Parts: sequence; structure tokens; C-alpha cells
Amino acid sequence: MAVQQRQWGTTPSISWTLPTEKEISQDKELTDELKRQGQYEAPGETEKKQQLLIQLQKIAVEFVKHVCRKNNLPQSIINSAGGKIFTYGSYRLGAYAPGSDIDTLVVAPRHVTREDFFEHMPSILEKMLPAGAIEEMKPVPEAYVPIIKLMIFGTDIDLNFTRLAISSVPWDLDVKDTNLLRGLDDRELRALNGPRVADELLQLVPQKKTFRTALRAIKLWAQRRAVYGNIVGFPGGVAWGMLVARVCQLYPQATGSVIVMKFFRIIGRWNWPQPILLKESEDHPIQARVWNPRLYPTDKYHLMPIITPAYPAMCATHNIGSTTKKIIIQELERGGDITDKISFGRLQWKDLFTKHTYFTKDYKYYLSIVSGSTSKDAQASWSGFVESKVRLLVQALEGQGTIGVARLFNKGFAREHRCHDEDEIEAVLRGDMQYQASNVKTETTDNINDPLHNAMAEGNADATTVADSNGQMVQNGTEPHGFYTTTYYIGIELAQDSTKKLDVSAESRDWKEQQCRTANFEEGRNYLNIAATRSYDLPLDVFAPGEERPTRAKKKLPPKKAPVTTRKRNLSASGMEV
Repeated sequence: MAVQQRQWGTTPSISWTLPTEKEISQDKELTDELKRQGQYEAPGETEKKQQLLIQLQKIAVEFVKHVCRKNNLPQSIINSAGGKIFTYGSYRLGAYAPGSDIDTLVVAPRHVTREDFFEHMPSILEKMLPAGAIEEMKPVPEAYVPIIKLMIFGTDIDLNFTRLAISSVPWDLDVKDTNLLRGLDDRELRALNGPRVADELLQLVPQKKTFRTALRAIKLWAQRRAVYGNIVGFPGGVAWGMLVARVCQLYPQATGSVIVMKFFRIIGRWNWPQPILLKESEDHPIQARVWNPRLYPTDKYHLMPIITPAYPAMCATHNIGSTTKKIIIQELERGGDITDKISFGRLQWKDLFTKHTYFTKDYKYYLSIVSGSTSKDAQASWSGFVESKVRLLVQALEGQGTIGVARLFNKGFAREHRCHDEDEIEAVLRGDMQYQASNVKTETTDNINDPLHNAMAEGNADATTVADSNGQMVQNGTEPHGFYTTTYYIGIELAQDSTKKLDVSAESRDWKEQQCRTANFEEGRNYLNIAATRSYDLPLDVFAPGEERPTRAKKKLPPKKAPVTTRKRNLSASGMEV
């Protein structure tokens, strides 16, 4: 029997039908598969994180008091100053996997500054946590929103900071209160936006458990299919969460498995650029800029707008381009076909989570964008900046009539090399792997999760160059120097109807020159190159265990006197020039 209740979202729900026995059974099967895929952590790990957050809350209060005492404020103000920890991101939404980091925000009153945060918080953390608890602590003062990256008892913590224009931060502060936004600058608004969006989102879904099950599944699917990551033009975790929430609003009584099945058809056939909204936009006296294509011309160019529910409303998917939109829709259609077969018992949930074939099958030709630096810290900054700009190269390639698809892989590959001189560095930049350090494993940027790299990639860091004693220019000598690279790959699919020679040298040269003219680039310390790569020449470390690198096809000799009629073009015939 259908049960009519309140309206969720901006439109009436599609169905209020209660789950069937079959749907309940399929939901259990989905949950079991997610557990097999390692998407749920052990209860003991969850309890450990909760206790850690309790300790961080005590530290936040002590930090605020410490700054008050340093500023010689009256005891009455010290006693009432408060301070509070908020979580956001996947942890706050309740859809996180084992080993995921916890995004946290320290909220302080107005007399505590970002300078206080970097000067005093590290020592207070060391003082109040048990000896040896902090395995790693990396402040990132360059970040637009202040952040200290921590590893505490094996748990990754991103500790951000903001202050409010109020004299005290009580323990029961409601971050959703829009009056708290008064008097804040852009940095402070941006910092507060994380927990505000997460809290609003959770209030806008009919059943939190259903939402969390479905979101775990969709995030795993998006990561496996390499359509995850805001910086490179795909939806990030919060954007996928808002899409799942919208489907939950349309089917308030459905199980998580039904939400997943409906998700692919509803989102895959959405009438873009009609925006995804979880609630009607709201006005506020502070008059912050909100997403509105009628007022702001740039908002009109968002291809798949997904709008955050907390004021000020923003587009979480402004980086999506024409190619990534095409890829997302293709993957959604594929996901819908698979879940249709799961519904009829012809496939299992594990089939939905099969890995992408980006390197093993999808493309014959790739562009390798190699950024390099002479020190790790310099490379963290430089590679993050380059990552934030690679999509602009993709946009330039999309304008090529001879290119059908230019797809950027959603992760960079970080490698360490040992080079004696500039000639060897140039070889590395062209893709030569003979100087790679054999004792250092190649890692992807998402696994490294370097806070400075991330801040630069997200555009949340000031233009900066990083100087340190280990970042000297490489000079000729008998001892090799460390050289650090991060490579991004763009898969190229040639247009079927194109007869023109493909030449991307102009687009590559212009893009490279633009990045090397910025304040982020330092001659002799930072490097950048673009090289054409065939699928069978890709480095072995881009392939996961069990995957095989494509092999070079042997040319078949045509029969005598038979005309050669083939549409396929090899790299030289295509004129892939960079």
C-alpha cells in the first residue's frame, strides 16, 4: 500500500510504494557485496574514530583558551570562548570506507586567527595527545583554507580552521544557522561550507540508512569506473551524494538497492543542463553570490549543474566538460543495463563494480603530461597546480575536429627517479623509465593525498614556489639526484569521419607555455612536458595486478593485388604530434 507523506525536494515524489520481499532481499545482497568489497569498517575502528573526535573536541577548546590567554583577555571571556569540531565529507555523510580520512573543521570565535592556528595548534596537539599518537603532522600555511594534515593512531585527519564573527562558540552551535555567515570573508565562508552542506544534505533525505547504503554503492561504482574526481572534470564525493539524495527524494520508501537501480536511469537520462536541486534556493541579507544562470553568465555554461543545498548555493560540478559529460552518461547507461539484469537475476552486484578498462582496452593513443621537480615539496605544489590546469588542455583538444574523445584519467601517477644531469631529466620527461628508483613504489595522487598538492589542485592555495635545501638544480656529477614526477594521461580517440592529419602540437605548446609563465613555475626546479604514447608503450605501473599491457598488433600483409581498405590509423599515420 502506498503511503502519502510530506514532499521531499523541489518536486513531488514519483512513488511512495513500500518495498517488496524481492527488493528487501536484493538490498541485503547489495549490502553483503559492499562488505565483501571492503566498504564497511569494523565496529572497533568506528569506535576508535569516535573517541579520537572526542579528544579533538577537547583540544579545540584548549586551543581557543590558550590563544585567549596569550592575548591577555579577561578570564570571563576565556571561560566562555568555547570552540567546536565539526566533521564533513564522507565521514559526516556516513558513507566512508576503511582507511578513509576524516574531514574536520575547528570553529573558533573572532579573536582567534589563522596565524594562531598554525602557531599554537601543533604544540597543543602534541601536548594533549598520548606520546607517539601523532605519526604525521603537516601544516599547510599556503592553503586558502588553513589545514593541518594529521595521522593519529593510524587515522588520517584533515584538520581545517575557520573563525566566526562572534565572541564565543558554544558546544551546541548549529552550523546550519545562516546568521553565522555575517561578517565572514570568502575564506571563512568556504571553510564553513563543508559541514553546512553535509548537515543540510542529511536533513533532506527521507531515510538516512537507505541513502548511505546507496551512496556507498554509487561511490564505489564511480571510483571503479574512473568517473570520480571534481578537479579533473567528474563529480566528486559530495556531488555524487547530492545525486543519490535526489533519487532518494523521488522514492522515499525505497530500499538502497532500488535507489541504486533507479539512480542510473534517472540521472543518466536527466534533462541537462536543468540543475539538480535538493531544495529551493534561499535568499539571505548577507547577499553572497549564489548559483544563478539568469544573473551570472558563467553559470549558463555549466553542463551538468548539481547545486549545493546550503546557502550560498554553489555548483559542485562546474569543472565538467563536454567529454567528461559524455563519459559520465555512457557509464550511467552501462550501469543501468547491468542493474536491469541484476533485477532479473541475470547478473550479480559484483558485476556493477568491475574495474574500468581505461589503460587495457579503451584507447590506442595517449598524451602523457609529465610534471617534475627537484624536491618532493616543490613537486607537491607544482603537480597540484598542473593537475588543476590539465582540463584546460582537454578543452583545447576537444575543439580539434580530428579528435573524437579526449579523456583525462582521474588520477596522477607519482614516481621518483635518480638523475645525474639535465639530459637524464629530459629523458624522464619524455617517458623514459630507466632512471626510476627501483626501491620506491609508484603511487597515485589519491593514495598519497598530500595536503599541499590537494590545496593547489583545488585552487585553494596561494601562488607559491617551495624552496628547500633538497631542491637544488640538478648539476652534472657522479652522484644521482632525486627527481620527482607526476604523470597524467589523456586517452585519445580519433574521430571516425576525420581525414585530416592530427596535429596537437599547437594546443600542447600553448598550454605548456601558459603554465610555465605563471608564478607557480620556477626555472631549474620545476619541469613540464607533453609526450605522445601508444597503448603498448604505457609504463607497466599503470596496470593493476592481473591486467596486461596491450601488445603491438602485427601488420597483416594484404593479399596480392587486393586493395588496402582499412579505416584504422597507427600513431605515425594519424600524425599524433606534440
